[in-house]
Formats: sequence, C-alpha cells, structure tokens
Amino acid sequence: MILNDEPARTIGILKKYDLMPRKKFGQNFLIDGHVIEKIIDAAGVTEDDCVLEIGPGIGTMTRHLCARARKVIAIEIDRDLVKILKEDILKDCTNLTIINEDVLKVDIEELVRTENGGRPVKVVANLPYYITTPIIMGLFEKHVPMESMTLMVQKEVAQRMCAKPGTKDYGALTVAVSYYSECYLAANVPMNCFMPRPDVMSAVVRLTVLPQAPVTVKDRGKMFAIVKAAFGQRRKTLQNALMNAQGISCTKEDVANALESMGLSPLARGEVLSLEQFARISELL
Repeated sequence: MILNDEPARTIGILKKYDLMPRKKFGQNFLIDGHVIEKIIDAAGVTEDDCVLEIGPGIGTMTRHLCARARKVIAIEIDRDLVKILKEDILKDCTNLTIINEDVLKVDIEELVRTENGGRPVKVVANLPYYITTPIIMGLFEKHVPMESMTLMVQKEVAQRMCAKPGTKDYGALTVAVSYYSECYLAANVPMNCFMPRPDVMSAVVRLTVLPQAPVTVKDRGKMFAIVKAAFGQRRKTLQNALMNAQGISCTKEDVANALESMGLSPLARGEVLSLEQFARISELL
C-alpha cells in the first residue's frame, strides 16, 4: 500500500533544491499517493514488466514503478531534474535508466530495442497537457512495441479518446485512438492532486494496444485525411467537408453515392461515422 505522504515529500524536495515547477515544460507534480496507486494498478505493472515513464518530474511515481516493475526507463526533458533524480532522489533505484531528452525527439523504437530487447513495454505517464496528442500519436504511428499506455491527461482529452460516434466529444482523436487501441477511462482526478494545481480536471486513461488494426484499408493515410477533413469543420456535411479538402479528390456526387451505398444520408456529418465506416468510405472514394 502506498502511503499518502506525497504532498509533504514534494514540498520538501522543492524547498531542498529551490525548485519551481516550469510552465514551459507543463510541470504539474502529482502529489496524491492513492492516485499513483490507481495509475500503476490500471497499467497492470508486474515484476516481469519493463515500463517506459514519460516525464518523471521529481520521481513521485517513478520510485513506485521501480518497486513494482522489472525495469523502468524514464525520459525527462528538464536537465536540472535529471541531475537531482540521478544523484539523490532515485539513486537507490538499481533497475532505473533515466534519459535526458525531449520525448518527441527520441527514437523510442530503438530505445525499446536497446533497453528491452525489442519486447513490448508498458508506457506510464503524467503527460504535459499541451503536447498530449503529439506524444500519443507519435508512439502509435511509429509502431513502438507497446502493450499499453496508461496516462494522466486532461479530462476533456480522455473523454474525447473514449467517446462514441454521434456524441459531442467524438472526433478525429477518437477515431485515431480506436484504430490503434482499446480505450478505458480508469479514474477522474481532481485538481488538488497536483502541485501546482492545474486549471482543469484530469483523468487516468488506459489505451490497450491492439495486435492489429480493427479495419483494413489500402491507404491508411487517405483514410485519416478523410477523418481530419470530416472533423475540421464539424458543422459541414461530409459532402461539403471533403469537396475542398487537401489530398482528397472527389465530388459531392462521389460522396453522396458512397454514403448511399453504406445506407447513410447524403447529408450525414462525419461525427456520426464509426471507424469502420470511415474505412469503408475511404475505400469507396
């Protein structure tokens, strides 16, 4: 059981090293031990696992991951924090590798190959909210060997990832996430679980990576171009949204005929189409 001593511990570390959370790195340190426990439980971390942690911060969750996992690889962009983690806070964690890099610039596939023999890792992260989507999609699109991603994200983003067709939260991110994974909203997290307090509610979401995509398309890039165009102007019908979209060559009639063959209204908007239907219309066009 993780004791909830994290607020005092975090304050102590910040005072000891005269640290201030850096806004440019989106640093909001998690200080609730019970939430840390929920994240690690949701990730299903065991002693056989290699965990990739993105943004360990001051090591609040890292030390608990090291206690549960066979190996932990932590990527931290803040050079000052890396020095403190290595020389003091996490110096006793013998199963930990800390890398001082921007995760968006790291060859994660090569890192996993080097550190874990190419075997799938479990990604666990309290992500900077301003770059949540680029990190998630980067990991998916580069086909990094992963079992799952268990992430602390802005609640609104978590709801979008797990949304159903036809709902207000459903969008391009939903479709992309469902192409690569199965989404599960594990917990909502209030603002007072962080230091400093963010301005938004947060949530823990687990994305279990699918062994293969649930749909087959000849041109994945074209399908996602259609998805992007469909949600780029949500109020437009799919016919109007696709007509002038970059990289898509079709007429209103083409879209109308495709929708009709799928049993959908020619006035349908993209927000009502499922992943399977986006794949189908991509093939028809």
